[in-house]
Amino acid sequence: MIPSRFKSGADIDGETMTAPRDKFGRPIVVVTGMGIVTSLGAGKADNWKRLTAGESGIRTVTRFPIDSLKTTMAGAVDFVTVEPFSSTSLSQRLAEMATEEALEQAGIGSKGDFPGPMFLAVAPIETEWPQRLEVARAVPKTDFNIIDYLATCSEGGKFTHFHRRFTFGSVALSLAETFGTKGSPISLSTACASGATAIQLGVEAIRRGETDATLCIATDGSVNPEAMIRFSLLSALSTQNDPPQAASKPFSKNRDGFVMAEGAGALVLESYEAAMARGARILGVVAGCGELTDSFHRTRSAPDGKPAIGCVRKTLADAGMEPNQIDHINAHGTSTPENDKMEYLATSAVFGEHTAKIPVSSNKSMVGHTISAAGAVEAIFSLLTLEHQRIPPTINYEVPDPAIPFDVVGNKARDAKVTAVMSNSFGFGGQNASLILTREPA
Repeated sequence: MIPSRFKSGADIDGETMTAPRDKFGRPIVVVTGMGIVTSLGAGKADNWKRLTAGESGIRTVTRFPIDSLKTTMAGAVDFVTVEPFSSTSLSQRLAEMATEEALEQAGIGSKGDFPGPMFLAVAPIETEWPQRLEVARAVPKTDFNIIDYLATCSEGGKFTHFHRRFTFGSVALSLAETFGTKGSPISLSTACASGATAIQLGVEAIRRGETDATLCIATDGSVNPEAMIRFSLLSALSTQNDPPQAASKPFSKNRDGFVMAEGAGALVLESYEAAMARGARILGVVAGCGELTDSFHRTRSAPDGKPAIGCVRKTLADAGMEPNQIDHINAHGTSTPENDKMEYLATSAVFGEHTAKIPVSSNKSMVGHTISAAGAVEAIFSLLTLEHQRIPPTINYEVPDPAIPFDVVGNKARDAKVTAVMSNSFGFGGQNASLILTREPA
């Protein structure tokens, strides 16, 4: 996958290259392992088969009562269960599954001894209703005060497992213990861009020469009543409940909101030199990363798309690439009226006439919006697109929006020559991150 001229020790015009570098003199960052869990299934093989077949993992919610909810469907991962009153959350279990697959493919970090740091994208965590009620029952009903409640929840109280489970950073600590990552595990939350941000941090650590390998994970198991009610109050969720599989319809004129979903993605990143030294198979290159955040609104992105435009331009510049070198865009494509329109405006501003020539598709039409995990999940789908030379479709595309004239790869996957994919994540609050993934160094 990597041309011989980039190999360590290659002889070029009588000169021996001692270490491969990109065009800016930085270490080339490659992917050697990937793992994924979504509503479509566990593992790359099952996900890719169903994704390219245009199948949907969105179903009517059965995990909790939905009688009073306006939105009753989600891309829940119901084939994985955890005990609600244990110390392990669904987000943690999904992350463990994805990481195990990634490490096995990479052939690194055996016996819980990963040779580098971990960057984890995870949803903001707080105690959910069932656990709150459990704690409240244990607090003396006479002379109740907040000190008793907090003491019962604290690390030294009766519910120490709740304390660990609902402390931000606890998932990262557990994963670090399990997989033996080095240094302080980093937990981060940049809304819907979190997964891409985790990858960017891993890339930057390798480029700076701090490590030869990083473990980048993103996970979200947040389909619960509170989260659905909150997003519903923001008028962000689709209410087209019947049939649930048709609710997410990115770039369609009749779109009305996103569909909450769960999932996890894990990637092993290495410097090209280190990967080749141990004989690893290279799955792709993270050629460029970029981010840009605005302060327009706490949930909305700027409607003129300027922050997203800046993010995409920064990513192209980081990769040293021109817009016409991008063969496919894995869109953020949430299916909300405002975001989809903004994404088209931003894309057309950067790509100009080339916009109409680029296949643009949204995986969220099938798996839903995995929120904190989305950036990593969709980066993995982008890498699989490069591997298989097949672009997944945007399903439910029956009523095109004339204001968004993307080539959305509507309803059916497409074989195509793809050497570079841009994967966009435009999050709440204007937290934007983009990645460029290639088969070879740019």
